Amino acid sequence: MMKTVLITGATSGIGRATARFLAKNKFRLIICGRREDRLAELQDEFSALTDVHTLNFDVRKKKEVKKSIASLPPDFAHIDVLINNAGNAHGLDPIENGDEEDWDAMIDINIKGLLYVSKEVIPGMVARRSGHIINIGSIAGKEVYTNGNVYCATKHAVDAINQGMRMDLNQYGIRVGAINPGMVDTEFSEVRFKGDRERAESVYVGFEPLKAEDIADIIHFVISRPYHVNIADLLVLPTAQASATLVNKTI
Repeated sequence: MMKTVLITGATSGIGRATARFLAKNKFRLIICGRREDRLAELQDEFSALTDVHTLNFDVRKKKEVKKSIASLPPDFAHIDVLINNAGNAHGLDPIENGDEEDWDAMIDINIKGLLYVSKEVIPGMVARRSGHIINIGSIAGKEVYTNGNVYCATKHAVDAINQGMRMDLNQYGIRVGAINPGMVDTEFSEVRFKGDRERAESVYVGFEPLKAEDIADIIHFVISRPYHVNIADLLVLPTAQASATLVNKTI
């Protein structure tokens, strides 16, 4: 039976790569994002491979989240797998120079957005006593680094929510796990540095970072395990990276 997977933040980076990988492996997809044009492009691409439905909403907006997920047609309403991928880093400033708008964006997307989407999907899983939730965390949820302050705090929150979710939903037979990537070459740094492409690209010079496709492959592996197997917490680094800040660069 074809499983239905809902992916937030599916229009770029890890989310888009995961949607593409799962489409090729015949999962039914609900792809969510803020950029309607990109959602339309992806729907056209994936429709040749599998059943696809798009939801255009901002995870920060609770009413939008609720309305969008409630609008799912019957064929897509039974969500087997939720991938909480939407997340952002804004700025890389010491705490005394932090931008309050950056703080709000990270807290609203990385923590509250994850909770809002989960709140709409979990009741169906509880009723069926089955389901799988994958929370995309970060090495920043395992270590704090200089100038990472609030971003690291939000990803530590994701780590805590992942653990609490797993405990609370255990009685219903729902699998819960987190995948925590290190340095992945996506639009992440360009967003963090607010469009400064040169600065963003310099982050990945001198070593081979992870690619979004690497994480997509791992997500597919995790959700394809036999149901008695739950990969609860996985840290994934490029070989050149030993910690959040220790990277073996050739230049």
